[in-house]
Amino acid sequence: MTLAPKPITSLQNESVKAIRALEMRKVRKQTGLFVAEGASILITARDNGFRPETLVYRAGSVTGAAPRGLVDWGLQAGAKVLEVSEAVLGKLASKDNPQSMLAVFRQRWAELPDPKTVGGAEVWVALEEVRDPGNLGTIIRTVDAVGAAGAIVIGAACDPYSRECVRATMGSVFAVPLVKTTREAFLDWAERWTGDVVGTQLEAREDFRKVAYKAPTLLVMGSEGPGLSEALAAACTRTVKIPMAGGLDSLNLAVATALMLYQIRGPHLTL
Repeated sequence: MTLAPKPITSLQNESVKAIRALEMRKVRKQTGLFVAEGASILITARDNGFRPETLVYRAGSVTGAAPRGLVDWGLQAGAKVLEVSEAVLGKLASKDNPQSMLAVFRQRWAELPDPKTVGGAEVWVALEEVRDPGNLGTIIRTVDAVGAAGAIVIGAACDPYSRECVRATMGSVFAVPLVKTTREAFLDWAERWTGDVVGTQLEAREDFRKVAYKAPTLLVMGSEGPGLSEALAAACTRTVKIPMAGGLDSLNLAVATALMLYQIRGPHLTL
């Protein structure tokens, strides 16, 4: 392991400025890059075949086997490996629970799968214009947890590669195939889906727990507040409802998606 001879202490350093700029969505879109923080998340990235473009660590923090291994990984991958002062890292890391190590990666986007080749037990999740990065990150984490095949982000949604969303995934952003598409392209594609296309609606009459879902299953969830658009609701082969006993008529999007995923994937999950 060969470390930098002197920690970077200036926020005017070009590499530091480039990392800070990735806070802006337009810069992430232009460069195709994003930032992930924390040794555990970086280990997940490594285990899923990602290679860092830049790896940054706080001066004096590389003392254990895990962080040393991550620095070696960065060097072997040909990344810029930067030792920075605590003050500089404080400007690069998130304000809440900042980590001692972060890295810059290239985004990965998958294509919509060919419906003819989707396996019988596969479950895909489609999210229409989800706006909250915490919700999106939690859903991606749940997709990973239940072994679903991937997540499709439709329309004017928040960025899965934003700092907030990446943090909420707890590393699952590196494990779950992500697709982004327009509503029109999604509707054209969904017409060729061979199993159930399932949506949740307040007006639905079927209890989500009492349905025999036809595999492969495409779960379509609407945005926070408005729910599914008329066009996507019409594309569903069935709509279901999550019953509630209290005064509320809806759940948080991430919670509702988790309930649906565990119900659909339940027969395939074992302890």
